[in-house]
Amino acid sequence: MNDHLPLLVVVDAANVVGSVPDGWWRDRRGAAERLRDRLAADGVPGVSGAVEVVLVVEGAARGVESVPGVRVSSAPGSGDDHIVEVVASAGERAVLVVTADRELRRRVGELGAEVAGPRTVRP
Repeated sequence: MNDHLPLLVVVDAANVVGSVPDGWWRDRRGAAERLRDRLAADGVPGVSGAVEVVLVVEGAARGVESVPGVRVSSAPGSGDDHIVEVVASAGERAVLVVTADRELRRRVGELGAEVAGPRTVRP
């Protein structure tokens, strides 16, 4: 693990947004944008030091733009597969994946990523 690089925090937007039944399904893109904006404003609670945040979106949320502090990555297909690709490409860098998806947690864990649930980034 390379301690000189910022922690890479990969957020499963669909899973985090879907963790609270607040009507997100009526505007999936808007829900992803609100999550992005909250991450840009608040960062990742409980994580100190340098952090790079990647918000992975899929489906109707594709095309959400990046903002300073949050890079948005649109999955061309499965969001889970894209998250695994992002983690796999991180090399020796420390990675934290935010999701509640059990299978995704297992897959990224096998690649050495730490995993946290949606409450990590939800108020």
